[in-house]
Amino acid sequence: MRTFIVIFLLLVPTIAYAKDTDVSITPDVVYGHKDGLALTFDVFTPTRDPNGSGILFMVSGGWYSHWAPPEQMQGLFQSLTDKGFTVFAIRHGSSPRYGIPEAVSDVRRSVRFIRQNAEKFKIDPKRLGVFGMSAGGHLSLVLGTTADDGNPDDKDPVGRVSDRVQAVVAIVAPTDLTIMVKDYPQRLPAYANFPALDLDMKNAEGHSPLRHVTPDDAPTLLLAGAKDDLVPIDHSRKIQVEFDAKNIPNKLIEFKNAGHGFNGDDMKRATQEMAAWFEIHLAPQ
Repeated sequence: MRTFIVIFLLLVPTIAYAKDTDVSITPDVVYGHKDGLALTFDVFTPTRDPNGSGILFMVSGGWYSHWAPPEQMQGLFQSLTDKGFTVFAIRHGSSPRYGIPEAVSDVRRSVRFIRQNAEKFKIDPKRLGVFGMSAGGHLSLVLGTTADDGNPDDKDPVGRVSDRVQAVVAIVAPTDLTIMVKDYPQRLPAYANFPALDLDMKNAEGHSPLRHVTPDDAPTLLLAGAKDDLVPIDHSRKIQVEFDAKNIPNKLIEFKNAGHGFNGDDMKRATQEMAAWFEIHLAPQ
């Protein structure tokens, strides 16, 4: 999971470089601080026909969050910026220094900050989506299933703002952390390689989207590989059952020959399905 973003970027066509004038990049916007460190995101704003919707991308693999020159990430977002979406590449406090609870707190704040500053970013605060891959997909689902309307008594103005999103796309995403932590007897040996999974069972349950599905959750698209041996497809299948039971708009697309990541035609279809999902669920009301 740690190298998943790097692998994904290598597989995405780099055609965006030929059309870089269609996107304006604002790097390193500070949305908060912790332990003397800045929390930042990059903004990719379409210069032609922006549609007023904002989409947050969770920069996370194995709950590690790495910086890269935004120009190198632009190709990842082209299917969205070409359709007028403004994309925010969100970096959270990274493993191993910070764990999953801290990462969740950070990405919650990023949604609140972007909504609070929606006018500055020229987007509609009621039309925000989120997507991510692997650990980034997990964080996307956390936002989709456990958001709140903000705390009106919070001393920090950002904390008074809602962190709800209106659409989610989760790619090869863990949904149940309770089967990934050390206290689970049958956990896969590979999970020992991820320090962020050093959680007790209570924290694992508290940060498992599968355990928190409610009728007010965001419409969710799940993209999963049937041959994924790191995050087995049952993660997606089980949360789809919960979405169906709560009448939440959802769709699961299974890529029968894919593992923990897509390439070729699978990659093309995944990006097309993601863009279409956001077009439907982030359309002006």
